[in-house]
Amino acid sequence: MSGKPTSFSIKNWSQDDQPREKLRDKGKTVLSDAELIAILIGSGNRDESAVALCKRIFASVDNNLNALGKLSISQLMEFKGIGEAKAIAIVAALELGRRRRLEDAMRLDKITSSRSVFDVMQPIIGDLPHEEFWILYLNNSNKVLHKNQLSKGGITGTLVDVRLVLKNALEVGAIALILCHNHPSGTLKPSQADINITKKLKLAAQSLDISVLDHLIITENAYYSFADENQMG
Repeated sequence: MSGKPTSFSIKNWSQDDQPREKLRDKGKTVLSDAELIAILIGSGNRDESAVALCKRIFASVDNNLNALGKLSISQLMEFKGIGEAKAIAIVAALELGRRRRLEDAMRLDKITSSRSVFDVMQPIIGDLPHEEFWILYLNNSNKVLHKNQLSKGGITGTLVDVRLVLKNALEVGAIALILCHNHPSGTLKPSQADINITKKLKLAAQSLDISVLDHLIITENAYYSFADENQMG
């Protein structure tokens, strides 16, 4: 016999390596992402602790929580020591985190900059595998009156209904619009279709004294603002 324990259960670790006790005694903010996930799964495998296993899982996605949240149950189960129940626990926890971010974004309804638009819209469209085009309708205090998905699946493949955009603006009493769409590819360069729809909506809105303030291209971690780049015409 090698004397090696059959599993690295948390209760068998040294005090410093026990994330549950660390959270209890020192607070949640001192724990790493891997330690927090290790609390969920409870134990690792015959060769590594839960923390070591979780560090290895994080390393496989470049230590990116958003990327970890995109892993499927079957992908997580490819790691030795992660069975179906543990994989489901990880997926559920990360989905709760995503929903919490989304709720926070919904309360952030005052637009003060392009960054604040990104903070509102990134949790909604930043991680999607397909393209969506949204409109933010603002009042005269730059507060968001309404958010509306205009199209799904890409601008070039979808007819943009300008009349519907303006009808919605009048119904909610908006005096300004901000256009937003995501690029699942991660590129921040606007396409010719992006430029064309910006001009089209801006021109149409002018006839009703409604301003189009900006158009943001949003990716997982960054954004491009037409207004910041002086591309609003």
